Amino acid sequence: MRQTVSSWVRETVGELGSPHHVPQEPEQLSGPPSPNHARKGQQGRRSLKERMYVGIDIAKATMDLCVYETGQRWTLPNDEEGIGQAISCLVPLKPALAVLEATGGFEAPLAGALAVARIPVAVVNPRQVRDFAKATGRLAKTDAIDAWVIAHFAASICPEPRYLEDAQSQELGAILARRRQVLEMVTAEKNRLGMARSQLVRQRIEAHISWLKEEIGDLDGKLRRSIEESPIWREKDNLLQSAKGVGPVLSVTLLAELPELGRLNRKEIAALAGVAPFNRDSGSMRGKRTIWGGRAAARAALYMGTLAAIRSNPAIRPFYQRLCAAGKAKKVAITACMRKLLTILNAMLRDGRKWHDPIPKPKIMLSPS
Repeated sequence: MRQTVSSWVRETVGELGSPHHVPQEPEQLSGPPSPNHARKGQQGRRSLKERMYVGIDIAKATMDLCVYETGQRWTLPNDEEGIGQAISCLVPLKPALAVLEATGGFEAPLAGALAVARIPVAVVNPRQVRDFAKATGRLAKTDAIDAWVIAHFAASICPEPRYLEDAQSQELGAILARRRQVLEMVTAEKNRLGMARSQLVRQRIEAHISWLKEEIGDLDGKLRRSIEESPIWREKDNLLQSAKGVGPVLSVTLLAELPELGRLNRKEIAALAGVAPFNRDSGSMRGKRTIWGGRAAARAALYMGTLAAIRSNPAIRPFYQRLCAAGKAKKVAITACMRKLLTILNAMLRDGRKWHDPIPKPKIMLSPS
C-alpha cells in the first residue's frame, strides 16, 4: 500500500514536481522550496516526523493521502475501513498538520477521526487550494496531484486548525441542512403550482406542499429538542435570543453553522461568516470594498435576522438610519448592520452576558439666556 518517494515521483508526480524536482514542461512551474528550511531559524531544529504535512483529497468513494516531505502516498476507500487505515498510516508519522478540502460533508468523518487521534486537522475552502495551485503553476488536476498540492499548501501556508464541531453540533447542522432542503422544495413546488393547468396535478402539488410544511414543523421540533437536551446549548440559545431581532431560526443556525461564535475576535468571526469587507485596490485605482466567501447558510440567516433587528433593535436601528443618512446604499448599510449584530452576539457568548438595551444619551437642555 505504501509507495517509496522515487516510485511515486516517477509514476505520479513527474509532471508536477516535488520539493526537489525540476519539472520538464515549461507550463508546470516549480513551486517554492520547502518552507521547513526557513522555519528552522524560528522553531529550532526539529525531526522530520515533527514537521510533516499531510494533504488529503476527499472524494465520495475514495481518498488520496500524500505526505509533502517524503512523498508517501496512499489511496484508500472513503468508508469506515478506509478511515481506520488512514489513521493507522498517519499516527506513526505524527504529522504537524493534516489539511482537507471542504467537500460538502464527505470530509467530516475523516476530520473527526483525525481529531480523535490527536492529529491537528484543518478543513479549508477548495478555492484557496485551487488558487494556490494556479499560483505555483500546477495546471494538471487528478486526485493524486490534488493530494500533493494540498500537502504543499499545508506546508507553505500552515492554515490554523479550526475548532472542530462535536457530534451534537454535526447532528444539529444535519437537521438544519435538511430543513433548508425542504424549504427549497416548498418554493419549487409553489412555482410549479403556478404553472400547472391540470386540476389533478394542482391537487397533487398542493398535497405535497402540505406534507412538506408538516415536515418543516417536525424538523423545527427536533431542532428545539436538540437545544433543550443540552444545558450548554440551551444556555447559548437563551443568550442569543435575548437580543432583539434574533429568533429561534437565527439562533440555531448560528450555533450549528458557526460553532466558533464566542471563541474568535470580532474580525475573525466576521471573516468566517463572510460579512467582512475586503479591499480591491491596485496601483492608483481604489475599488469598492466587497464581502465574499464565508459560510453562506449562516450569512443568509444573519441577513434575515438583521432585517428584523433594523426594525426592533435599539442598537441596530439608529446605526442603520445613520448610515442611510450619510448616503450609504441600503444594501451596504444592511451589510454593516449584519457585521455589527454578529459582533454583538459574539461578545455576548464570549462574556456569557444577555442582551441589554443601550442607555440613551441624556439630552442637554440649554437654559434660555
